[in-house]
Amino acid sequence: MQLDMLQAQSQFHVRQRVRLMVNQYQVHAVSPDGSEGEMLAFAQQKRMAFKEQVTLYTDDTKQQPVLGFKARQVMDLGATYDVTDANGNPIGLFRKDFKASLLRSTWHVEQPGLGQATGQERSLPVALLRRFIDSLSWLPYHFDFTIGGQPAFSVIKKWGLRDRYVIEIHQPQLDRRLVIAMAVGLDALQSR
Repeated sequence: MQLDMLQAQSQFHVRQRVRLMVNQYQVHAVSPDGSEGEMLAFAQQKRMAFKEQVTLYTDDTKQQPVLGFKARQVMDLGATYDVTDANGNPIGLFRKDFKASLLRSTWHVEQPGLGQATGQERSLPVALLRRFIDSLSWLPYHFDFTIGGQPAFSVIKKWGLRDRYVIEIHQPQLDRRLVIAMAVGLDALQSR
């Protein structure tokens, strides 16, 4: 995956593949007709890991890493996750705002030189239903991230048996790798 090609994308599809002991995610470009295009990244997350770490690769052979994110601490309700490129160089970070997330999940994304993007679940009623009625935890949720009150990106969960997301990027300066990490993190970490 070439960085300049990735940065030219304004939309991605993320699809979860459920396996017995791991969560797997495929990140696809979006074709001009709106369908899934070529696979840009593949991620695998072990369930119940002691310290969260997810690496994204170019494909499911897991030979060439593209980026990754890792929790700074083992147990933290408002954990911070550092996002790095394939060489371990920092791209940015994201963290959950524990207090604000009690009613509606809230995350912060930081990219050096761009400022902090804050994302929150779009619908308070859906957020409350998902929290207080366990059988409705499958309800789709949508996050809108803003920087200084301006739209930065959105993560929209689609209906279906498996988790599927459409990521729309509105802020051209956002590093797409950071956005992809946050989108995968929303699914992988949301219930923690």
